[in-house]
Amino acid sequence: MLPTTILIDDAPRCVVRPTDSKDLNRFIRNGKAFLLAERADGKITHRPANESELGHWRNGLALHEAWGGSEDDFFGLPLPG
Repeated sequence: MLPTTILIDDAPRCVVRPTDSKDLNRFIRNGKAFLLAERADGKITHRPANESELGHWRNGLALHEAWGGSEDDFFGLPLPG
């Protein structure tokens, strides 16, 4: 899958690149406490990453690779907010 932005109440929270929709749904389910943080009653949605979010994801991937990690091991990162 392409990098995907996770939104909480329509506000970008993080950008991830799951392997498939099952992986994305698992991340949302297992990461619900992290994703919602102070908004326990928030609505979680997702959409393809826009250019700015994609740039943030690419920078995170570059840092991960500089550390010695591989693209296959990099899932995503929180967005500044």
